[in-house]
Amino acid sequence: MSKRLKMGTENIKRKVRSQYSEMEIVYRPYFDPEFDTLIERIHPPRVSIDNDTCRDCTLVKVDSANKHGILLEMVQVLTDLDLVISKSYISSDGGWFMDVFHVTDQLGNKITDESLILYIEQAICATRRGSKEVRTSLGREVRPPHVSKERTALEITGTDRPGLLSEISAVIAELECHVAAAVLWTHNTRLACIIYMEDDCKGGTVAGVNQVAHVQAQLENVLEAHHREGEKRSVRVTAPEAGRTHTERRLHQLMAGDRDYEECCSSSSGGGGRRQQGRYRDGIKVTIDYCKERGYSEVNVRCRDRPKLLFDTVCTLTDMQYVVFHAAISSKGPIAIQEYFIRHMDGCTMDSESERRRVAQCLTSAIERRVSHGLRLDICTDNRLGLLSDITRAFRENGLSITRAEIGTHGEKAVGSFYITDASGQDVDRDVVEMVRREVGGTVTVVNESPGRSPQTTTRSIITSKSSNVVEGQSNVVQVRPRFSLGTLLWSQLERISGNFRTIKS
Repeated sequence: MSKRLKMGTENIKRKVRSQYSEMEIVYRPYFDPEFDTLIERIHPPRVSIDNDTCRDCTLVKVDSANKHGILLEMVQVLTDLDLVISKSYISSDGGWFMDVFHVTDQLGNKITDESLILYIEQAICATRRGSKEVRTSLGREVRPPHVSKERTALEITGTDRPGLLSEISAVIAELECHVAAAVLWTHNTRLACIIYMEDDCKGGTVAGVNQVAHVQAQLENVLEAHHREGEKRSVRVTAPEAGRTHTERRLHQLMAGDRDYEECCSSSSGGGGRRQQGRYRDGIKVTIDYCKERGYSEVNVRCRDRPKLLFDTVCTLTDMQYVVFHAAISSKGPIAIQEYFIRHMDGCTMDSESERRRVAQCLTSAIERRVSHGLRLDICTDNRLGLLSDITRAFRENGLSITRAEIGTHGEKAVGSFYITDASGQDVDRDVVEMVRREVGGTVTVVNESPGRSPQTTTRSIITSKSSNVVEGQSNVVQVRPRFSLGTLLWSQLERISGNFRTIKS
């Protein structure tokens, strides 16, 4: 009897302990999600545009509460405006972010347009407050645009081959879907493409489970037709949503997810396994050291300078979950030098040789993706259903291959750039180009430019040159009063440093 009573007592204790543990899980302390943004709301970002300190450039100074990804947000605002960042000094230790960007326009001039200055101030502050709308008097479109609610995104990755974009756009036209914008990158035999579509019959998004599934199935058949067994490919149709990832950042993610960085550079290690080095054609050099004194991994990038280089490297580090604590970026003639002191988000440095090799490969690949190869054609013609299919079919029928493309609508016009080679990757015969110009119609301009220049930069300058006038009655600039912040105490020192840039090690 006592034994049975003892067993019953143990069962009761076991149930009580179980109920008590469940209560511990259920009744956890409540934390208001607004608490995470409290510092940002108390000390909102301070943006200062300085045209007096430097003789040949504009200083864009930002200080704000620190948060993962803030550096990428700032760089993204400036590069979307096609501004050239020649120098920058970054510091984000101690929970506070401070940065000075030395910027000019594409012609090397200071930023003096009051509407553009107002836009930069508003856009940078909007990124920190989570707002996706920036009220501005800027009289031109900022590309790549945020995706509107009327567009469905089509993301495609796979093995690159001549005529693939032509086949994809032909299927889209047959399904009576209108291409509102499209961007394509190729690198290391891989392809990544984002196409924004609209339903041409009903207008608006490509909606409905059956319609989306039909589009996806048809395009998967196109990719599967020429793929060998074991090759990766992907077709993804995504519905429009607020806060969609920046188009060019998403292309980097698609390429990296497709592992286009594999075999993109030969890597070797030295210095007792503490140094990782990667080299690639076109003079790209990435080295990674361990900075024992400061507890950081030190990443050094040296390559040919070009537009949006800073965006590409910062985007890669951010998406790989690394935090930039300090950085110095400068250009010496045609060469760009970038120095980053980073840690992983968990606070660890790169201690394994495999991790250092992967970071070096990913950075090298990110730099190479935007380097354009082939002859560039700028196209401006009337927008219509099936236009992309017609243009790319003309390229395919004349034996041309597209290495990079970007096209979008601008009012009633479609404007874009295509980089083309022949089927073997060699230079294009000019007689063939003339044939293509006649078939495409509209205005087709052959652009000769130096290697490594971004196609988006020149294309956008052509687009905006016809619509860069500020709307009358909206040119008044809102005066932004300086707000007190911890960064105010350091501005005098930071301005002195930014006036004479050198690498941190020196």
